[in-house]
Amino acid sequence: MEHWRARWPVRVRGLALPGAVALLLLGYLAVVPSAWMYASTAGHRFPAERVPAAPVALVFGAGLFGDRPSPFLAGRLDVAARLYRLGKVRAILVTGDNGTRSYDEPTAMRDYLTGHGVPAAKVVLDYAGFDTWDSCVRARRVFGVHRAVVVTQRFHLPRAVATCRAAGIDASGVGHDSSSMAAVTTKAGYARELAASAKALFDLARRPRPRFLGPAEPGVRRAVDG
Repeated sequence: MEHWRARWPVRVRGLALPGAVALLLLGYLAVVPSAWMYASTAGHRFPAERVPAAPVALVFGAGLFGDRPSPFLAGRLDVAARLYRLGKVRAILVTGDNGTRSYDEPTAMRDYLTGHGVPAAKVVLDYAGFDTWDSCVRARRVFGVHRAVVVTQRFHLPRAVATCRAAGIDASGVGHDSSSMAAVTTKAGYARELAASAKALFDLARRPRPRFLGPAEPGVRRAVDG
């Protein structure tokens, strides 16, 4: 029995060490993309009062409850409306999913903004913002956005700012703090960013064409100049 006890820890350690090292390496690789995005955008994320002014705010879709914005999306839109009232932006580009007739994020976003005091002429709709990369690329290539304030949840903000900057937009960002209204969902959002940041880094490397691109549209320029 003593002989068995003497050998057993050595054998377990011999088996466990490579597995532990592998787990540590996997954990390290999992956080690298997210950590890079946090670090690389640290100087481009601000509170609403301190963000540098830009011609347009870019607001990403975040789901609907029926035909109304989800609480997360409403929070983003509240931030965008505040930026407009503060004079930080002159127009708002709302980008979201309108993949089917029964699901229309951009229209719901516009209706929410106009219901909160933003003139309809200052809201531009992008119906093909199916993910962060598509929204940023379309903002630059379809709507001609060169400089913008990105608006989303705080957990998504580093990835959104990094993606838009990689797409050619001089982007700063303001994040909505959703932790007070949905603590559990917000924590899940931070956890989800580990995988989402890895995909985003892959997109930044290969720069895929958006699902829909289409011709240039003058809506943002008209809204900014009007």
